[in-house]
Amino acid sequence: MRTSVRGAATRSALLDAAAKVFRTVGFAKAGVSEVVAQAGASVGSLYHHFTGKADLFQALYEEFQQRQQDRTHQAVAEARTAGESDPTRLMNTAARAYLEGCIEERETAWLFFSGDSPPGFDSTMRDRLTEWTDRNVALFRKADEPVDEALLMVVSGAMLLAVTEVVRREDLAQARRLADDVIAILARLESPRS
Repeated sequence: MRTSVRGAATRSALLDAAAKVFRTVGFAKAGVSEVVAQAGASVGSLYHHFTGKADLFQALYEEFQQRQQDRTHQAVAEARTAGESDPTRLMNTAARAYLEGCIEERETAWLFFSGDSPPGFDSTMRDRLTEWTDRNVALFRKADEPVDEALLMVVSGAMLLAVTEVVRREDLAQARRLADDVIAILARLESPRS
């Protein structure tokens, strides 16, 4: 038990250190030695928990995405509790929560949307976008509404661009205004078959 608690603490310290180093010098320029020095750990401990720098980056992304998923699920659950059942409005509620999470964790989110990432990471991002679209399809099916693929594609593409732009804003108020404007525009979208 003691070893696993210590192991979890080491893993957490390595992830925190990697996030700091990646934010400071970027993924491409970061070295494993900088990460372990920042964490106060050994190179061996890094390789005990991760396969290398790219694996650290991927783990940071997975943890960020889990927090984002928790945020969006909570926002949708709260909207449902308040009586909302329209799948488009629920999708926009989730989108707003996702953007807000990116604003709250701007420095971390920037790591994943800056383009300075491990080879193949763009594939991971596309997979996550597909998963998000699939969750939105489920919202429509749960409400017994027809699924409009074109609408979902437009919203998904807009969200990817919106996140990239929101995390670039240094001014928090400006980032929130942009997120609000994006959601307001998304709220006006409707199926061409409506």
